[in-house]
Amino acid sequence: MLANFFIGLREGLEAALVVGILVAYLVKLGHKNQASKILLGTLSAVLVSVGVGFALTAVVQDLPKGTQELISGVTSIIAVGFVTWMIFWMARQGKNMSANLRKQIDSALDKQVFGLALVAFLAVIREGIETSAFIWSAARATGSDTNPLWGAAIGIFTAAVLGYLIYRGALKMNLSTFFRYTGAFLVLVAAGILAYGVGELQEIGILPLLTDKTYDLSGLITADGWLDNLLRGTISFKSAPTQLESIAWVGYLAVAGITYARANRKPKA
Repeated sequence: MLANFFIGLREGLEAALVVGILVAYLVKLGHKNQASKILLGTLSAVLVSVGVGFALTAVVQDLPKGTQELISGVTSIIAVGFVTWMIFWMARQGKNMSANLRKQIDSALDKQVFGLALVAFLAVIREGIETSAFIWSAARATGSDTNPLWGAAIGIFTAAVLGYLIYRGALKMNLSTFFRYTGAFLVLVAAGILAYGVGELQEIGILPLLTDKTYDLSGLITADGWLDNLLRGTISFKSAPTQLESIAWVGYLAVAGITYARANRKPKA
């Protein structure tokens, strides 16, 4: 639940800030009456993103065993790729996001009627689909008993409230610090989801190597107990992972973690 809460919170707040920038710039230009088009594009992107999540769930449920694991494994690995790209893109391009969105609005105001709706749709849909796929993969990795969908919903709702308060000037946040620390946590979450995806492919024989257990803590961590639920709900922890799952987890965390730390390293004064 906690992992999906932070996924929903981070991605939801990023989308909320995008919408806030678009609306605030319209108001500044004296086109406040055009704000409804921004909201139309945003709502359309949200509905498409939610639809992607439901579609993945419906498709997997109706497929035979084996195919389910294949889709879950491949989708989880792809989702990790998406979120990794997103984390590093935000670290590099976040400072220019506001200026780029303003340029898109300037261009849209001179074009077709629904140009503003399209700007908002394209700005939000990238975040939405990535978030939907990542939340779906995280839910598969952590298990339904950790209440992953509730965690995601609470995170997104919290992000919407925070985004509105920031837009109205009622709340001041150090956004760079927020995104830096939540990005680091998502790297940890992504490592667990990657290991889960590898494990799913091992289960159906696509990766028939290093299948021995690295360790087995099932005697110490009771299955479905509070500690098991906590660890699975945050970092997709497994009490008895295979060697290949462990290599995937450690390898991703080492490479992505070090790269992320370097990307966010503050320059010396």
